[in-house]
Amino acid sequence: MKTVSLTIDGKEIKAPQGQSVLWAALDNGIYIPNLCALREKATPDASCRLCWVEVEGESQPVTACTQSVAEGMVVDTKGAMALRLARTALELLLASNVVDCANCPASGACELQKIAAHLGVKLKTKRFRKLLRNLKVDSSSPEFTYDPNKCVLCGRCIWVCRQRLGIGALGFAHRGFNRRMSTFGDEPLAKSACQECRECVDSCPTGALCFK
Repeated sequence: MKTVSLTIDGKEIKAPQGQSVLWAALDNGIYIPNLCALREKATPDASCRLCWVEVEGESQPVTACTQSVAEGMVVDTKGAMALRLARTALELLLASNVVDCANCPASGACELQKIAAHLGVKLKTKRFRKLLRNLKVDSSSPEFTYDPNKCVLCGRCIWVCRQRLGIGALGFAHRGFNRRMSTFGDEPLAKSACQECRECVDSCPTGALCFK
């Protein structure tokens, strides 16, 4: 496969032609915050809006997951505009999610913790007013629990269930602030088409889906 040479944060790297800036950076040890990215996806969702970078020659920041690498490209992951956008996206996300790291089984392995530390954002930010949904936790599965109050709507579990496994037990329900991951007919997981494969839990970047 043909490769291209580019520079990210002053580091010269090579990446396969057509690869996204996000995966090129991650493959070369350069961290760019992200929640919704899955390498298997042919088309990225860019829904988390956390992977902003600045590209030389572009007037505005771009999302690294949707921007393909190019020969001679110069990328800055720490530019002021990109960081401002990423921090705002994270703080808005935190404003509508329960943050209870001390009692969360995912603490220490949670992507939100990693991203907050990387961006210098407090997990209990006060920049935006808290708007919590207080949704019921689904503990019906014998294998895992689903806490929608900790879900960041990244869609990774849904993609894995539908596209990778072909099961289709999970999907998005409702719109706007009420949007959430759900099963068909909003049935408990134990009564849904879920086959208890647990791959949705492995794909979850937060404590929304956790093993029992």
